[in-house]
Amino acid sequence: MKIAVLIIALLAFTQTTDPINNKTHSIPGRIECEYYSSYHDSDSINNGSGKLNPADGTFLNEFRMEEGVDISYTKEKNIDNTVYNKVQPKMGSLYVGWTVPGEWTMYNVEARESGTYVVSLMYTAHDNGQIILDIDGKAALFGNVPSTYDAADTIAWRQWHHWNNVELGEIKMKKGRHILTLRTQTNGNMNYDFLDFRKKQW
Repeated sequence: MKIAVLIIALLAFTQTTDPINNKTHSIPGRIECEYYSSYHDSDSINNGSGKLNPADGTFLNEFRMEEGVDISYTKEKNIDNTVYNKVQPKMGSLYVGWTVPGEWTMYNVEARESGTYVVSLMYTAHDNGQIILDIDGKAALFGNVPSTYDAADTIAWRQWHHWNNVELGEIKMKKGRHILTLRTQTNGNMNYDFLDFRKKQW
């Protein structure tokens, strides 16, 4: 009961009013990290949409720019499409960035069947870090996020743009609707593109 009350209180405090972004994500499947239903950010400024990416009337530059979660998108011109990627991202993909410990984004999900799911993350990380995935207010997976720093890249700012995909671990989930929370636990300096959930095959 206490957990349920806490979740309701958090949703009331930071709930988005956009019905598109309030959608329920299906598991197994992919959760695009920018399509959260509520959040906690360290400040109220979106450092990506409307700032780094100037407000010009385009969808990518202005995506959720009035909200505190910092959102940008993958770009060409030797920014996100370099040889330093371990996994090449799709260009024009929105992602959550400028992350610091204590920040979180929350998602409405529905598991189509009970079971164990293998979770992977498409990301960049200047340093080694860790995230936590909560299910219904309870920690369910502690995932290590390896640094994608590459000393061969001499352009300093691009160390935040080396992309990789890592398997975070396994998570058990019962069939039905749940609230999933992605928490930045240590080191920050990470960008999150998407989480993939696939059913474990025994």
